[in-house]
Amino acid sequence: MIHHTWHEAETIKELKCVHADAKKYKVNNVLTPGKVYSLKNETDEFYFVIDNTGKIGGFKKEYFEEI
Repeated sequence: MIHHTWHEAETIKELKCVHADAKKYKVNNVLTPGKVYSLKNETDEFYFVIDNTGKIGGFKKEYFEEI
């Protein structure tokens, strides 16, 4: 249940959102292109960041670039 402590976890690195054009899900409500987000955890396919709602969200890596 490590995901319960991600919000308070130390930020791993900062990521910049490059686009919010999702094919399947509505991502543009919670990500803003050009905004910098704090990375809290990652897997091979997803970044887990604090999104615009103030909660942790898991997003595909294609939406971000490392800064």
